[in-house]
Amino acid sequence: MSISRAKATERFCFVDSPNTFIADTTIPSLTSGVVKITRKWDLPAILKTISAIDYYSPGKLACLQEEIGSIFIFNLDSGAIEREIPFGPPGDYEGLVLVNNDAYVACADGRILEIISYNSEKPEVKEFGTHLTVKENVNGLCFDKKNKRLLVTIKGTEDASQYYKSIYAFSLVSKSMPVNPALRIDLRNRVFSKMQTKNVQTVFQPSDLDISPVTGLLYIIDGTRAHLLRMKLTENIRSLIDLNKETIIQPEGITFTPSGELFIASKGIRDESGMLFQVRINK
Repeated sequence: MSISRAKATERFCFVDSPNTFIADTTIPSLTSGVVKITRKWDLPAILKTISAIDYYSPGKLACLQEEIGSIFIFNLDSGAIEREIPFGPPGDYEGLVLVNNDAYVACADGRILEIISYNSEKPEVKEFGTHLTVKENVNGLCFDKKNKRLLVTIKGTEDASQYYKSIYAFSLVSKSMPVNPALRIDLRNRVFSKMQTKNVQTVFQPSDLDISPVTGLLYIIDGTRAHLLRMKLTENIRSLIDLNKETIIQPEGITFTPSGELFIASKGIRDESGMLFQVRINK
């Protein structure tokens, strides 16, 4: 294959300029902390519209660009792309997961692509349809190892779920997606109480997600408001974190390394390049 981003108040808001943490007031034991950017990279021009990332190997991340049917391997030490793995034609690609020798890509229209032996010279690509469509606007994908499934987030609106944002499961055993969601984000939760919006569905609009290998919590980013939501797989919301839109302008990708290091990728806006951040959440 040819590869050529004060002090505490009664609302439990903590600010360590320029990042803000909002603790979940619905749980008995309140938590507090801040986001710290420990490293950052300007991404190459081709990754300006980066849409997803996943851990590849030590010092390397796999990256997805929303319009190009390729997986790009980004070297954290050199700050450069060291390999491109084509898998399909131009499209709207929004989620990426690597599972053993195979890769999975989520398309905005609900299709899931399986790229078998993606590191091989000629990987085979299989396509699986789901009940999700362009209206739901799939915008994230992660691997739930314990349940042998992929979790799929949507950014769009569902008529039957006015007060929730659904997360669906794609089984890696049956290669199918049940119509009922696996998890739901309750948009009426107190962590969203300060959001100014006329449409409840726009309170939180997921753009990607991943599960912490250390805590088991689900981390979900909102690319529109630059927020990070932490919740249990039992739907219990733990906290909402402001990532600071002036620094992490439009977060579109999130991933953990096996040891728990957290990376967030931000799309480039106007003349600015896409960015990659390694972040730490202090408790």
